[in-house]
Amino acid sequence: MAFSYHNYQPTNNTTDTFSIPFTFTAQSEISVTVDGVAQTGLTFPSSSSVQLTSPVASGSLVQVRRTTSLVSRAIDFASGSVLTEEDLDDSNIQVFHAAQEAIDTAGDSITLTPANRWDAGGSVINNVGTPASNTDAATKAYADGISAAATAAATVAANAAVTTATGNIIPDATKLAIHPVNSQYTLSDGTTVDYSAKHYQSVASASATTAGNSETAAGLSETNAQNWAVKTDGYAESNLGYSAKAWAIGDTGGVSNTAGAGNAKDWATETATTVDGSEFSAKEYSIGNQPANTSGSAKQWALGGGASYATNTAVEGTSMSAKYYAELARSNFDSFDDKFLGAKSSPPALDNDNNALIDGALYYDNVGKYLSVYDLGTTSWNPIQVGATAGFAIAMAIAL
Repeated sequence: MAFSYHNYQPTNNTTDTFSIPFTFTAQSEISVTVDGVAQTGLTFPSSSSVQLTSPVASGSLVQVRRTTSLVSRAIDFASGSVLTEEDLDDSNIQVFHAAQEAIDTAGDSITLTPANRWDAGGSVINNVGTPASNTDAATKAYADGISAAATAAATVAANAAVTTATGNIIPDATKLAIHPVNSQYTLSDGTTVDYSAKHYQSVASASATTAGNSETAAGLSETNAQNWAVKTDGYAESNLGYSAKAWAIGDTGGVSNTAGAGNAKDWATETATTVDGSEFSAKEYSIGNQPANTSGSAKQWALGGGASYATNTAVEGTSMSAKYYAELARSNFDSFDDKFLGAKSSPPALDNDNNALIDGALYYDNVGKYLSVYDLGTTSWNPIQVGATAGFAIAMAIAL
């Protein structure tokens, strides 16, 4: 841990103020560098912080450092003067700070390891002189110069080798490289007969072209296959038809909401409009309530017409739902049941629903074998004798 400096590395682009985590005696002792560049215009918002003129870029290395002035002593003691604690502290602080800075400087310098080797700690060494002896350190410029000289020497040697490569070497090499296509050569040894690299390159190029054409055809087939499977914005192939996906769940190119067409999903579930411009989906005919579906859905024929499936709303024209007619039949039966009470062994005091008797109610006396009618005015049952007139019997039949 350093005593006289501290490094910061901001993670944003808005930081311009940094803490001073060590003691100092004057603001002039504080310096700040950003990526090694000294900063000017420093201000001190507090006794333990320093502020730059602008924020530091994220990832920059900021170093806040104290440098104690050693131009003169902080306190010059005089003989016979009063020795105060404050003077002793000021003098000692100057020495203490200078010692800390010396320790930091030494710690940041190249050190000699126990193996008697200088260790730069992975840092770059600057301002190295040109080596004069075999044991001197070399600069990059010196090494680059040696490398350039070696390259130049190698080039000269190669050129010399090429110059001396006469006789059969160059002609043979030419035959090996560029002898005409489809024409065999014979090398200088008189026995080696073959085709040149140019020939084999030509053959390979022709094969590559053939392979490329095959790849293009395969790619087109792959594209067509994919279009027939999933294309939903027009024909899978020009004027040949639509994809399986378009017929299954719909498209924007000619299946959905098109006369004589319509996708499978719409034929099954569409309840907002027609499927092909005229016909409705299976779901609409099953449970739908579109006003345009004048034939009515199965649900409407069961419960009632309209969007709310109201029992008293017609489903088609004046035709009502099954529920409407069932309720009507039940109502009519209940009305009939309240008038004709059926066979009884004695005059009943209430109707079959245990409600009060109504005027004109009837029951059949299965003991006396006659029909009786109830007179609400006298609250009594009056037998209808066997000898009743035909007109009366007809009237009773109409009433029932």
